[in-house]
Amino acid sequence: MKTEKIILGVDPGTTIMGFGVIKIIGKKMEFIQMNELLLKKYEDPYIKLKLIFERTIQLIETYHPDEIALEAPFFGKNVQSMLKLGRAQGVAMAAGLSRDIPVTEYLPKKIKMAITGNGNASKEQVALMLKSLLNLKELPKNLDATDGLAAAVCHFYNSGQKVGGKNYTGWASFVKQNEKRIKK
Repeated sequence: MKTEKIILGVDPGTTIMGFGVIKIIGKKMEFIQMNELLLKKYEDPYIKLKLIFERTIQLIETYHPDEIALEAPFFGKNVQSMLKLGRAQGVAMAAGLSRDIPVTEYLPKKIKMAITGNGNASKEQVALMLKSLLNLKELPKNLDATDGLAAAVCHFYNSGQKVGGKNYTGWASFVKQNEKRIKK
């Protein structure tokens, strides 16, 4: 008997949120969808976060993913950018956790390594490899969509193992893994 599961991959961002959906049948991957949520036109950062949350919930209600893979924010020099990315990731994570869907984070280097074999691969290299792996006809103009798809494929390749990130199965596991962040 073949097992089936749906994986939603999300590349959270406050300018563009990329996402991709794959279906796993046994040990085979099947492409379902990839797209992006454009947020450039919105000035208010809280509206952007609300839209990220709502779009993630829509994706959950449409595709009924069994698991969600998120690209974790990378550690850059710009603290404000990291804060914005962390918030975007947090609301996408909260959307999944609110529906009791396990969420796993992957570092960008881990995703690139899983897809191309090179942790320093460019977005273009990742996109071309996904095009080949999933027999995609064409690539999107913005590669944020392929970044979201790459997170889903990375998750499949790692069979949901915790790889360079954290795995949360619900609010209780999130709180347990982040006790120092909880004010009492």
